[in-house]
Amino acid sequence: MTIALDPSDTSPVVPAPAASEPVAVEQPDSAEEFWVQQPEASVATGPGPGPEPEPGAEPEPRAEETPGPDAALDTDAALDTEPGLVPDPAALDPVVVRDAQDFGVYARTGGWAFALKVARSVRPGGQPAEGTARRKVSAKAFAELAGCSPERVMRHYKAWDMAADDGLVPQFEVLVPGEDIELPDADVWHSYYASRNSATSVRGQAISAAAEAEGIRPTKALEVAENPTALRAAILADPGTAEAARGALLDRMKEDPALQTEMARAIARTDDLKKAVASEAKAADRIGYVRQIVENGQIKTPAGQTVEAPAELRAEAERHLSLLDELDDSEEAGEWAGEAYDTVKGLVAKAVEEDPALRVQERRTKFYNSLQKATKVFEELTLDEVMEEDIYEADMLQRLEALQEAIGSCISALRKATTAS
Repeated sequence: MTIALDPSDTSPVVPAPAASEPVAVEQPDSAEEFWVQQPEASVATGPGPGPEPEPGAEPEPRAEETPGPDAALDTDAALDTEPGLVPDPAALDPVVVRDAQDFGVYARTGGWAFALKVARSVRPGGQPAEGTARRKVSAKAFAELAGCSPERVMRHYKAWDMAADDGLVPQFEVLVPGEDIELPDADVWHSYYASRNSATSVRGQAISAAAEAEGIRPTKALEVAENPTALRAAILADPGTAEAARGALLDRMKEDPALQTEMARAIARTDDLKKAVASEAKAADRIGYVRQIVENGQIKTPAGQTVEAPAELRAEAERHLSLLDELDDSEEAGEWAGEAYDTVKGLVAKAVEEDPALRVQERRTKFYNSLQKATKVFEELTLDEVMEEDIYEADMLQRLEALQEAIGSCISALRKATTAS
């Protein structure tokens, strides 16, 4: 049966959402939103007529249905859904969607995402253009299209080549322009990619090897090596960087005699550094004096004799040495070393005086040492130069005559002591 309808009696039909499509319903008494299942409906009625105007009142003009000032927030509000609910990409700006997807790829794969673009599209010069390779271009042409240098393109190409040799990614020949494949993790990328030309030089290879031995990425060390001014600025501004540089220089000087000489020359030409080195050398000698007593159990007397250290003296030396060893690197050891040295030195002198035999031997050794020094000095006097150059003065003879009298008195005293003994 056919029914004819008058077009004036029909209302425009607004298509209803599908039965499986969720519809957001706003609850006026709650700030939360939830999803409900919309019942099936074939016709959605429009808004009903408004209230009747009062008699004599002018009818109010109908407001146009234009977006309000908060319409720009509709997209953000639509995204504030329940956790885990992915927004519909069709409702968002396609440029934003593409950026988000590209970001996700790079977050997962790192440089592999760009290396793949090079690997599937570049055919370096010298390779035949056969099969799918006909669609590929040279590294220079690819760089011009990308707006970068051919060297950067080839670094990505070489990284992919090394990874392909290790079986981590497919070889170039099986890759087709525009083809996507499963890529390795981003952490693996730095093991294959050298971001700087210096990495291929002998110097760069040495820096890369040292960086790997220290457990850091070679690119970091190469970046520092290529910018000495930045390294200098960091050392001048940051105590931690300066300390790391000091330790590195000391380690290098152990195997670099030329650097040792340069550093020693630089210190000798700087008064403040020269004084500091002398002070530290003095402290080191004093600590070494105390350490020798502890480790060897022997003392060196003022006259130069080496004898066994008394137990009391050795225990005191151990106490001072333990205090010195407990000092931090940042603490000044000079004052502590001086105190330990003076204390131990006093105990050594006391030990010598309390032992009669040692005291006699100490004085004998001291006298003999002085005699040797005086003899050596007198023997170095050259009388020929005095006569030839006419440098004689009266006080020279007076001094020699006084010295002769002193020597005569000494000889007489020694003879008397020998006769008495």
